[in-house]
Amino acid sequence: MHGRHNGRSGAVAMAGAVLLLAGCTSSSGRAEAGDPYWVNPDGNAARQVAAYTEDGDGESAGLIEKIARQPVGEWIGPDHPEAEVKGVTEAAEKTGREALLVLYNIPHRDCGQFSRGGAADGRAYRAWLEGVARGIGDRRATVVLEPDALLHMVDGCTPQEFHEERYDLLKGAVERLKRQPDTRVYMDAGNAGWRTPDALHQPLRRAGIEAADGFAVNVSNFQTTAVSTDFGKRLSARVGDKPFVIDTSRNGNGPYSGGAPEESWCNPPGRALGEPPTTDTGDALVDAYLWIKRPGESDGDCRGGPKAGAWWPQYALGLARATK
Repeated sequence: MHGRHNGRSGAVAMAGAVLLLAGCTSSSGRAEAGDPYWVNPDGNAARQVAAYTEDGDGESAGLIEKIARQPVGEWIGPDHPEAEVKGVTEAAEKTGREALLVLYNIPHRDCGQFSRGGAADGRAYRAWLEGVARGIGDRRATVVLEPDALLHMVDGCTPQEFHEERYDLLKGAVERLKRQPDTRVYMDAGNAGWRTPDALHQPLRRAGIEAADGFAVNVSNFQTTAVSTDFGKRLSARVGDKPFVIDTSRNGNGPYSGGAPEESWCNPPGRALGEPPTTDTGDALVDAYLWIKRPGESDGDCRGGPKAGAWWPQYALGLARATK
């Protein structure tokens, strides 16, 4: 149900302008309080701003800047993880910021749905993860670990025969990443519209939540921040009062209520950007609001969208227009 797009192109000059507009560092080059995450100057949204600007479409460029000026998760690909992560974390370090990484490569990923794929087997996953950890090194990073991996065991989407290995891989991933001196790890724990905390606390414990910094809720989903906070607090109470982060990337208008329930998560119309990423949430249990899902990237080839993770400018414009 999740995806990423790994294309690269130019637009460096305009992307640099977007970064300046974002006001992303203080005069000392350090991140401002509450705003510690790196903004990628060559992200999809920044490149779209450059394209619209070149075409003379200032209105559309201004709308997409709402996305381009914010830090979003870097979804790490299956190939060359050490080089990719090193590039991201070094770029973040140079601006006095930290990288936000999303690891999404678990074997048998997404139950063969829109974002199917992942590492070939457990050995391949561990080797990939080792590359990720080496790429982080001693630089600052926040890692969101394997969206859907736990959920798809709870709901039975992932066959039972793969469960024991997956729990071992998740637990091992937390332990390996926490060996890095300045890395925080949050395990994906679903969303408020899916299951209750009662269904999740034991799987989270089995997957190693005790060694993690906390968990993530609402990844790639649309539940409101208030509802997600309530859900997270109820789950936190079941897993040792662990803090959590909330994906606010597209929850400005809450979940979609039209059409079939199973379609509510896939490119729903009329959604809006949510709260900008920040660590100043005003709540001791909520470590951050994050844009984990990259706004404007497709959930899958539904409702006329491209493949999962591909940039979809029309959807990005819709999110930006609907944002108050």
